[in-house]
Amino acid sequence: MLKIRDLREDRDLTQKQLSKLLDCTQQTYSRYETGEITIDIYNLIKLANFYHTSVDYLLGLTNDAKPYPRIKNA
Repeated sequence: MLKIRDLREDRDLTQKQLSKLLDCTQQTYSRYETGEITIDIYNLIKLANFYHTSVDYLLGLTNDAKPYPRIKNA
């Protein structure tokens, strides 16, 4: 289960605000949150960067929200 809904709600953000970040409709973003459609890797990376976490955390593969160390110039 994706953690994007919890992260959004914890920061008092709306689906509309996140849909603008991802350049999609609010309806599409809502479907990402419910798992009705699969979020593409590019938008997943955008969200991980926005929330300062890892893609693994967003996907529920780890409970550690701390992002991985970044490679310089990556």
